[in-house]
Amino acid sequence: MPLAEGEFKLAYSANGVHPGAAFTFGTVRTGYYLLDDFEVKDTDVTSGDTPLPREDGIRHGQDYTTGAVITFEVGVDTVDDGDTLLERHGANLDAVSVIKQAWDAKAVRDRMATPAVLSTTQGGRARRWYGRPRQCAKAASKLTRQGYTPLVAAFATVHTGSFDDVEQSVRVDMAPPPHRGLKGPLKDPVSMTGEGTVRVPGEITVRGNRPTWPVITVTGPISQPVCELVGKWKLGLNLTLAAGEKVTVDPRPWVRTVLRGSGSVAGLITRGSPLLEDLLIPTGRQDFVLRGTDATATAFMTVAWRDAYAYL
Repeated sequence: MPLAEGEFKLAYSANGVHPGAAFTFGTVRTGYYLLDDFEVKDTDVTSGDTPLPREDGIRHGQDYTTGAVITFEVGVDTVDDGDTLLERHGANLDAVSVIKQAWDAKAVRDRMATPAVLSTTQGGRARRWYGRPRQCAKAASKLTRQGYTPLVAAFATVHTGSFDDVEQSVRVDMAPPPHRGLKGPLKDPVSMTGEGTVRVPGEITVRGNRPTWPVITVTGPISQPVCELVGKWKLGLNLTLAAGEKVTVDPRPWVRTVLRGSGSVAGLITRGSPLLEDLLIPTGRQDFVLRGTDATATAFMTVAWRDAYAYL
């Protein structure tokens, strides 16, 4: 169910005895409303600048930045949840405990490279960030006993910018596709559809205003599979997949794995393939192609992605 305008949801799965969360906040309806607009603050760039020897000036190198930090000022309001001061106070303590528990995020903090997801709807746009909850602390206030407590909460993202909350995907069959011929009876005159009227297999359109990472899943039977983003890069794998067997390449920085089943096969990436961090899809119309050896011509791959944005 999509979030209402202005709402946020912090979500992550359970891990052993530590519970997951699907905590919604941001509007009066939720009981946890924002006291001010949320702030998305990008961290400073770590520059690769070096001074020029024996002269003025610098030489610019490669610059890097860590993810953004999103800060919320949240009012926890239970004023209407009790008829007496004691009831309102108790209800407020319970409500504060709920947001503190969600923000604790022990279920993801116990796992390496495992982010929580923060989703929102702003201006009718459904967006998400990947990261982890950080600070969640009470601001100065004497109103808790009356049923109201202000909090300051922060969420540290793995990346800058945001992603579309809706994932898109396309199935790509082997190239060239199996020739199936013409099926009769045929009627004179025989005509073909005009050029450009049929969607090309493997064609996608990436919107947003930033390149994005795809999640590529190849399903066998196939030997020496190669995933190609036409004109950009080719990723090869030195392996053979049986019928129905899958290998998934996930280059997103909070995942960055190559898995066959639960085992890593990152060492089987062929020489000349790009680094996982460079498996990006530019914005606009793009074409994916799957190549390899498959006598049955039934192998295929699925390419999934989320459009990426510099802000929202």
